[in-house]
Amino acid sequence: MDILSLVIFILAFGSMVIIHEFGHFIVARWCGIEVEEFGIGLPTPGAITLFTWMGTRFTLNWLPLGGFVRPKGENDPTIEGGLAAASPWKRLAVLFAGPTMNLITAVILFSVIISISGGIITYTPEGSANSKVLITNLVANSPAKEAGMQIGDVLVSGAGQSIKNSDDIRNIVVDNVDKPVSFIVERAGKQIELLITPKFNEAEGRPLIGIEYCSGCAFVPITTVGANLQTSLRYTGNQIYALVTLPVKLIRGTIAPEQGRMVGLKGIYDIMKQSVANDVEASQSSSSSSATPSASSSPYNKPVQTLFLIAALSISLGIFNLFPFPALDGGRIIFVLPELIFRRRVPAQFENLVHGLGMTVLLLFMIYVNVMDFINPVVIP
Repeated sequence: MDILSLVIFILAFGSMVIIHEFGHFIVARWCGIEVEEFGIGLPTPGAITLFTWMGTRFTLNWLPLGGFVRPKGENDPTIEGGLAAASPWKRLAVLFAGPTMNLITAVILFSVIISISGGIITYTPEGSANSKVLITNLVANSPAKEAGMQIGDVLVSGAGQSIKNSDDIRNIVVDNVDKPVSFIVERAGKQIELLITPKFNEAEGRPLIGIEYCSGCAFVPITTVGANLQTSLRYTGNQIYALVTLPVKLIRGTIAPEQGRMVGLKGIYDIMKQSVANDVEASQSSSSSSATPSASSSPYNKPVQTLFLIAALSISLGIFNLFPFPALDGGRIIFVLPELIFRRRVPAQFENLVHGLGMTVLLLFMIYVNVMDFINPVVIP
């Protein structure tokens, strides 16, 4: 499992970066800007030239994560045919192309996820006719997991009491610590009884059965290509909005700091490892010939967690690069705007100095984030 997770992590992360750089490359060539090198992997000495296309060397570098493009005259406006010498509109097009490719990739991945699942889970107000209390994740070795509860189960009742919302679940668990409780769940159209004993969790300081759930969720089937594309676009937009408004939510305290923390390569790998494990379990459950109804036969428990994570990673990469910080695409876009508005270009030497300092700050910040992944690992249920 570790090897599979590592391979998927390298391919997924590397692909998202390469797709981003390919956006820069293809739009640069479309705008008549020469690109000297398109590198697969991080720049390293002794790179292997794979082939030359459209005047660009495609190279394979020794560090496998990511990729890069090296436009001609990237920072020198005196070099003809180079990026810095191009018109401001062409430079804007090239700068926007990378993040745009990441967002397009996310739309495609969400479309694939919807096709595999047959629809999408949406949130509806609690108490509406089609809302459900849906199990979305299970803690390993938890009472619920050991009792046979599965992702995709819908809670119907517990201890003889109907379950309509999160308060109902909380009250049942708190009132029955260390007592076996009969929970009725709906799975693949059938009701199943599970005997679960709530246990007091010292770390959380309260009794738990080890479930994560969505109170007020409904599954919306999607059967047409048009509806699939429309939903994928809307879902991508929702993810972008959630990411952009995250700093505001952190400042206001509407979400916990640990929910909004940035993670580095190790953190992403740890999350992906869990997603791969869940998808493998869902796939194995789906292919089993057991007579017991399986949650994997439900659209709630399809092996799409890893695809969803890759789509979220693609959105994060695209939006992060649009932040108006020096050295990022967004920071470079900021330096193009005065030329469009005032017809005066910021001196290249000053711009390059700012981007150089920005890159230094970014590298230090990324080192800090990656070190924190080891000191304070991401907590995964």
